[in-house]
Amino acid sequence: MTGTPVPEDVTAAARLMAGQNYIADRSLAVTVFLALRLGRPLFVEGEAGVGKTEIAKVLAAGLNRRLIRLQCYEGLDIAAAAYEWNYPRQMLEIRRAEVTGEAADLAEHLYTERFLIKRPLLQAIEPDLAGPPVLLIDELDRADEAFEAYLLEVLSDFQITIPELGTMRAAAPPIVVLTSNRTREIHDALKRRCLYFWLPYPDAEREREILRVRAPGVGEELSGQVVDFVQALRRRDLFKLPGVAETIDWLEALMALDATELTLENMRDTLGVVLKYEEDVARIGAGEGAEILAEIRGGA
Repeated sequence: MTGTPVPEDVTAAARLMAGQNYIADRSLAVTVFLALRLGRPLFVEGEAGVGKTEIAKVLAAGLNRRLIRLQCYEGLDIAAAAYEWNYPRQMLEIRRAEVTGEAADLAEHLYTERFLIKRPLLQAIEPDLAGPPVLLIDELDRADEAFEAYLLEVLSDFQITIPELGTMRAAAPPIVVLTSNRTREIHDALKRRCLYFWLPYPDAEREREILRVRAPGVGEELSGQVVDFVQALRRRDLFKLPGVAETIDWLEALMALDATELTLENMRDTLGVVLKYEEDVARIGAGEGAEILAEIRGGA
């Protein structure tokens, strides 16, 4: 597989994303273009479900590059993120050497790439025939601050130091996308190494366009009602506001029920698709959902 060159201008960047069914406004297209052109990591923050992770997937598909994903979580360490030694294989090698009498010069062979397990960060700085891969560091806010500190070397110089082997450097920097749901603040030292973009909930017009692309053939009445209802939900004080992902899921659920319009009955039947907390489902299903339906029909 041969990689595609990065876009030459902002219009080409927007076209690349649109070609993968990602509807980006100009501000996002500009930031993506600059990240690619300048070789800087792209740090995207926003609420869950607004399309942050999808940016990395779109770039990998549009540029024909390998996507390497590092899903962050509490307790993530170097062994899971960068590399670790294959200790069982090393032990087998030691036992083999003891049997064959080759133990004398074994030490210098145990810590070589042959026994190295390469995790996402190390994989991302290896040469690739298709070109530098896309490295997605997803939900960085779930990881510990100690892991953030470790990332500074990787994102500054695109290198990883392995004490037993030395420093391994990328011949060409990977395309890096970091995401955060902002459950905690990311340290300024890491943000300084990135281009920053806050990805908000889309307005109604852009959300309708997203649904036209992601669910072609759906009636304008149903998709319009779904968007208007979700937009109204986001103006309420809920435990968890629905993202674009929930809007798409909800439309697909209604389509599976052969719905042609949003009614009080099918709205209540499918609230668990768009809302993820029992308190929110109960509140909207009990009465506020009927009010929202009346509002959007009155404004139609």
